[in-house]
Amino acid sequence: MPSHTEPLTPNALREWPLPSGAGSKYDRGAILVVGGARRSPGAAMLAGLAALRVGAGRLTIAVAESVAIGVAVAVPESGVIGLAEDAAGSVRGNGLDRLEDELARADAVVVGPGLDDAHEAITLVSELPKLVGRSTLVLLDAYALAAIPHVVEQVGELRGRLVLTPNEGEASRLLGRDLEDRADDLRRIAERFGAVVTSFGHIAAPDGRMWVDDSGQGGLGTSGSGDVLAGAIGGLLARGASVEQAACWGTHLHAASGDRLAARIGPTGYLARELVDELPSVLQELGQQV
Repeated sequence: MPSHTEPLTPNALREWPLPSGAGSKYDRGAILVVGGARRSPGAAMLAGLAALRVGAGRLTIAVAESVAIGVAVAVPESGVIGLAEDAAGSVRGNGLDRLEDELARADAVVVGPGLDDAHEAITLVSELPKLVGRSTLVLLDAYALAAIPHVVEQVGELRGRLVLTPNEGEASRLLGRDLEDRADDLRRIAERFGAVVTSFGHIAAPDGRMWVDDSGQGGLGTSGSGDVLAGAIGGLLARGASVEQAACWGTHLHAASGDRLAARIGPTGYLARELVDELPSVLQELGQQV
């Protein structure tokens, strides 16, 4: 397996241009974000808005039904579907039938932002592969990542079209042990699950390739930041980028947006929602049409 690590610089990205952002919203792809429990609908909203900011054409957000109307009002650019929930407001894992049509026709699906029940997430992730379209690209984040070790066989159906965005704790659970060497560990996760994995500026592909982005700093460690990253990558997947390209570009856009805010506001204290608004400018700086 190759183990070459490539620096993910602005020039390297310019030489790896994204699919055109021109055309209608259907040309730019449809993305579905699934998450948003009653206590955390904002996570799904951040992911959805980030997807639109990087040029995805059509957005649908699926959240707990008790907050669906509020999300629809807050994000008028999105279609919103209410999902079955339990008494605590957690999204039920067996309610994906409500999304059957959306899952089948979406170009990209992001699952996880704002989910808050581990057991329900296991059920949801186990049902997902048989409902998504055969060419649909899938990103798993947050509680959806924690579900993977329990449904390895089902997730295996997504090999080659899967992106994972673990933090260190989630990466450790995917490996079944403590992390030892970030680069090697991420390569092992990528190979095991047939996924592109991005974590703290390192992006690993199943064939052993790796990219490292030195942009970004501590201010990215703020509530909602990971949801923005997941949405940005998902939006690029919807536009037609490959899983490797979307993960690399999305990781850099997220980090570079943090750098811009750090220069203007300070190294910490900026908000995840402000990262969303920086994404188009960073794309423009890299010569890409949103």
